[in-house]
Amino acid sequence: MKLAVVGGGSTYTPELVDGFARLRDVLPLTELVLIDPAADRLELVGGLARRIFAKQGHPGRISWTSDLDAGVDGADAVLLQLRVGGQAARQQDETWPLECGCVGQETTGAGGLAKALRTVPVVLDIAERVRRRSPDAWIVDFTNPVGIVTRALLTAGHRAVGLCNVAIGFQRKFAALLGVSPQDVSLEHVGLNHLTWERSVRVGGKDVLPELIAEHGEAIAADLRMPRALLDRLGVVPSYYLRYFYQHDAVVRELRTGPSRAAEVAEMERRLLALYGDPALDEKPELLSRRGGAFYSEAAVALTSSLLRDTGDVQVVNTFNDGTLSFLPDDAVIEVPASVDARGAHPLPVRPVEPLFAGLIGHVTAYERLALEAAVKGGRERVFEALLAHPLVGQIEYADRLTDDLLAHNREHLAWA
Repeated sequence: MKLAVVGGGSTYTPELVDGFARLRDVLPLTELVLIDPAADRLELVGGLARRIFAKQGHPGRISWTSDLDAGVDGADAVLLQLRVGGQAARQQDETWPLECGCVGQETTGAGGLAKALRTVPVVLDIAERVRRRSPDAWIVDFTNPVGIVTRALLTAGHRAVGLCNVAIGFQRKFAALLGVSPQDVSLEHVGLNHLTWERSVRVGGKDVLPELIAEHGEAIAADLRMPRALLDRLGVVPSYYLRYFYQHDAVVRELRTGPSRAAEVAEMERRLLALYGDPALDEKPELLSRRGGAFYSEAAVALTSSLLRDTGDVQVVNTFNDGTLSFLPDDAVIEVPASVDARGAHPLPVRPVEPLFAGLIGHVTAYERLALEAAVKGGRERVFEALLAHPLVGQIEYADRLTDDLLAHNREHLAWA
């Protein structure tokens, strides 16, 4: 079984490799190829990856290359974890929207649109090359914004499933609070990528969400950086990303006064790469846990195994709506539990979504459709329409100014700009 990782030079990769090594009975890899244009990073990350496999006794072969076509040739699955423009582009995404009083963030708002415009054309080109070299390979997309990128892949007819670590993160945190095994916890996770709510938490068939909030609401709210009272009033647990919507102005004030997350991550990556170059290091360093992406490897292993081993396991994924949420078009991409087998992801039935949540889901879905059109077709007017449709922008003056700012900061990445 061969797996290729596009963006294999990422500092995330040792987390992924550690999961492949620990969970080799779930996903028995024989070959892992790391692909990245940054040859210097590949040497550091690839060397550590080999040492991790060796320490844990994994017999699989690890190699790395900057040649995409050679790397994906014969792959059974290709995992995408790339960042077009690197942390420098992320720094821009997180700062220039603040000048209009709008959230600066890499997956939502104006910054999220900028990332989508840079990323979708690159991902679609990669997917076409995968289709030529390995037509039966599954593409597992971890590249943000996952919902828009996955919709681009599926709309173009690729064998793709989108993956995020929010749901598995909640599952693990709730299990720890409840004192049970993560496998005993199932979530009623519904929405779009980075726009989801946990509407029930089941252990042994019983919904324990009310007692979870009652007994552990303070800890959950602190982790989300939202008021405890919000959990009590809603009776659900929103994802952290709902903070950008529910507390927009407060978040903008915070972002204007502190260092950007991009700056923090860039410094962390510098330190991680220095650690990775140590030939004595043969495990993922503790610092990596602060990089983000908790339980990413477990989620990736579980999903890839379900696709390649035809298990029918239930995973929380991003895939076509296909009537699951009746108020959305079939070709919207949603994030819900789905049965996953060799034919792909099949969303499980979802009970009617309350208007409080459905309204925002519908609003952001409309934006994502316009964002995808802008990313595929280009044009200033399409960018403006996407920003005007976004609930975190939504005003003519802001949409006009942010369109100009977005184009000015991304001309080198947009062939049509």
